[in-house]
Amino acid sequence: MPTAVLWFRRDLRLTDHPALLAAIEAAGPDGSVLPVFVFDHRLYGPAGDPRRAFLLDCLADLREQTGGALVFRNGDPAQVLPRLVEELGAGSVHVTADAGPYGRQRDAAVEQALGDVPFVRTGSPYLVAPGRVVKRDGTPFQVFTPFSRAWREHGWHAPAPRPDDVPWATGVRTDDPPPRPELDGVLLPPAGEAAGLEAWAHFRDERLLGYAEGRNTPGTNGTSRLSAYLKYGCVHPRTLVADLDAHDDGGESVRRYTDELAWRDFYADVLWHRPDSAHAYLKPELQSMAYDSGPHADELLEAWRTGRTGFPIIDAGMRQMLGEAYVHNRVRMIVASFLVKDLHQEWTVGAKVFMEHLVDGDLASNQHGWQWVAGSGTDASPYYRVFNPVTQGKKFDPDGTYVKQWVPELRDLDPEYVHEPWTAPGGVPAGYPEPIVDHAHERLVSLDRYNAVRAR
Repeated sequence: MPTAVLWFRRDLRLTDHPALLAAIEAAGPDGSVLPVFVFDHRLYGPAGDPRRAFLLDCLADLREQTGGALVFRNGDPAQVLPRLVEELGAGSVHVTADAGPYGRQRDAAVEQALGDVPFVRTGSPYLVAPGRVVKRDGTPFQVFTPFSRAWREHGWHAPAPRPDDVPWATGVRTDDPPPRPELDGVLLPPAGEAAGLEAWAHFRDERLLGYAEGRNTPGTNGTSRLSAYLKYGCVHPRTLVADLDAHDDGGESVRRYTDELAWRDFYADVLWHRPDSAHAYLKPELQSMAYDSGPHADELLEAWRTGRTGFPIIDAGMRQMLGEAYVHNRVRMIVASFLVKDLHQEWTVGAKVFMEHLVDGDLASNQHGWQWVAGSGTDASPYYRVFNPVTQGKKFDPDGTYVKQWVPELRDLDPEYVHEPWTAPGGVPAGYPEPIVDHAHERLVSLDRYNAVRAR
């Protein structure tokens, strides 16, 4: 009987899965589909423990969905998959296309190693595959707003149907997955497709209409918290947009949420055209910016990493990351600005910390989000825009709800003082640090360094 191999990567679901449908069709009425996941050390090794743990939990869910048919293999996919194809006598290998720099190189190597066996790419993790939306002259967009207009005009397919029955191949040897990391109290979201769809339904029915405002207030439950599910493809964004299209009464909130999906596609598109931007400056002129180093700089960096800077909104954000492997998007921008422009650390330092700790760590969104803050990216925030951690806290967490959730030392403070605890009548509460830097001074230092770069 013919067998088609379905190689799962960032598409850990069975609903709205075009590559699965292609594999079923290739197998034919008398054939079977073998689901496989390859633990590739080039990807699994550098991932932080929260991502490893969530991935393993998602794979356990997927294995259950496939009736135990999901096979694990360890090693280089360019060696593992040809051996698996030979072992099964499989006629084709099916994947959801990978747009990342390493993924594209890896897939090309696998395709070459398979020889005459077709390597079939169907669909992508995005609403519009990277590289599809370009200017009229064929060049890529550099700014989000015109990209988003063209992106909406391009449109996307409707969700693919979930097959009623899949002829899974069974009895194939499987390797043991790696052990699940111990997370020392980090609370991850429930994993898998059903959990992702449930999280979406809860947000859609209860919080979507308030999203336009709620998305900016970290002290409220105003966002969808779907980023980890989108990262691993437990839910496809087509499924979300199909639901949004049915919520015409959502108005501005629906538009804002769709914009967030557009940002996700935009950053993937930037990485597609500039794969070097995962680690290199999109605006190379800022590469010569002076940054701090040495023992004192290392101490300040450690205070930022552990949420001990003395600036409550910064410390709340970093402690949320350590406690939930997640940070509210507004707070991500604030803590990133503080690291780059108050502590004078290169954006790559913070990007690495985020990828180590965030369960939703996504190369395109993370790296380009940091470049946006640092002023070196596409559509970037000007470098001279320096977030004030006190005013940002007061604006987006006015009653201190978010800060008090993550910084227990400040829970007894009146909201008037929670973002400036050093002004409280009794001074900074016991156990909480004084501010590690003078923001006003460090802002001027950053602007001086920026002006020095511009003068060269």
